[in-house]
Amino acid sequence: MNHSIAPVGAEHFDRLADLWEASVRATHDFLPEGYIERLKPLVREQYLGFVQLRAWRDAQGQIQGFAGVHDGKLEMLFVDPACRGQGIGKALLAQVIEELGVREVDVNEQNPQAVGFYLKHGFVQAGRSEVDGQGDPYPLLQLKLEH
Repeated sequence: MNHSIAPVGAEHFDRLADLWEASVRATHDFLPEGYIERLKPLVREQYLGFVQLRAWRDAQGQIQGFAGVHDGKLEMLFVDPACRGQGIGKALLAQVIEELGVREVDVNEQNPQAVGFYLKHGFVQAGRSEVDGQGDPYPLLQLKLEH
């Protein structure tokens, strides 16, 4: 697979926000439509600018996944639903662990695929919150890298 992982900036926020939305719709079936609609502008206008971004591009240069990191914490990892299962998330995770020192991530408890993904890659549960980052009732598991 011919691809690259590299930093991206504000010029790619539209693509990243669209990818975020597609990924959330495919994997977060517990979230109501209004919640996703409320979050997307926050992702586009605030959250993406808060993190160090790394994007996975295919051989044609199209962004098919991205990760966002702040202070050693993985704040976001999203892959285009059409490209899931191809190792993109695994490659992004390995890159940000190595390059940006990721050691923790919060994951929605109601997203068992994501929970399983992180546990498979060496993370262990270190805590739990009844609410998400917006204070809404979507429990988060706090995971930490074991080694």
